[in-house]
Amino acid sequence: MRIITLNANGIRAAARKGFYAWLKAQDADVVCLQETKAQIHQLTDEAFHPAGYFTCYLDARKKGYSGVALYARRKPDEVVMGMNSEEFDPEGRYIEARFGDLCVASVYVPSGSSGELRQAAKYRFMDTFMAQLRQKQANDREYILCGDWNIAHKPIDLRNWRSNQKHSGFLPEERAWLDVLFNEVGWVDTFRRLNQAPEQYTWWANRGQAWAKNVGWRLDYQIATPGVAATARGVSIYKDERFSDHAPVITDYDWPFP
Repeated sequence: MRIITLNANGIRAAARKGFYAWLKAQDADVVCLQETKAQIHQLTDEAFHPAGYFTCYLDARKKGYSGVALYARRKPDEVVMGMNSEEFDPEGRYIEARFGDLCVASVYVPSGSSGELRQAAKYRFMDTFMAQLRQKQANDREYILCGDWNIAHKPIDLRNWRSNQKHSGFLPEERAWLDVLFNEVGWVDTFRRLNQAPEQYTWWANRGQAWAKNVGWRLDYQIATPGVAATARGVSIYKDERFSDHAPVITDYDWPFP
């Protein structure tokens, strides 16, 4: 089973940069997108509904903002739109597809980089989401939560970690939240389970030649429950082409796509 996740930074912009042409050759079973920045009525072109995939979009109420999407090789048994949050569901941040006992979700954690108000909102999202993650871990389903989590977990996960310890995305409170998720609640960072190498980044700022110099952050994850995480056998970050300021994260699992 192959799963791909990408923060598209505008799905129409990613399409113009060749994302869908690339996707055709990937043989993915599930594709998770974040920051689509579009309303469903703007996505009538067949490119946004790839042949052979069931497609579902959850748009933000605010135009040109946020939004998540999920494509699957077959129609899910159930689709969960949103995370039952009055504050965050209008921002289009969570969509989950259920296939028997396996659930795959596209997740877009808020960024707090624009200031204190948004950082406070990010912390509220994290509190809400952690309670839900504890519940999910305790039930009988297997989960793979794909997306832009907007947190670099450890110094290995960003180039300039010393100078970013007071910046959103690498704050001690954010990193501790991931510590709890992995070490206490029991979720698994599937990429780091297989790849402990440095300089494995998924996002680069659009300034200062960050891409050319590989001055990046690893913000995009496939975080899974232990059962399905243990079957991950291959992980990669695709950087041969640029569809966004983020790169696609590809994971292959020895888990039959239901």
